[in-house]
Amino acid sequence: MSAEGSKVEKKENATEHINLKVAGSDSNEVFFKIKRSTQLKKLMDAYCERQGKQSNSVRFLYDGTRILPGDTPSELDMDDGDSIDVMVEQIGGY
Repeated sequence: MSAEGSKVEKKENATEHINLKVAGSDSNEVFFKIKRSTQLKKLMDAYCERQGKQSNSVRFLYDGTRILPGDTPSELDMDDGDSIDVMVEQIGGY
């Protein structure tokens, strides 16, 4: 019984992390592995740093809904392998 219990424990630990793909409008894809409880601000900042973009110049979307820096994958019901879209903020309009 204890061996079975440790298998369940390992499975729970394995699902603590999630792999996410961040896809830019330029067809550039960056992959991240983060904990389900980590605020997505860390992923957003890391993406901007890698791509040389200002964080206030892009918007991150999951299933068409804007991601806020304080959101976590767990709160947004994200699954392993899900994709986040990055859009350049459009300013103006007349």
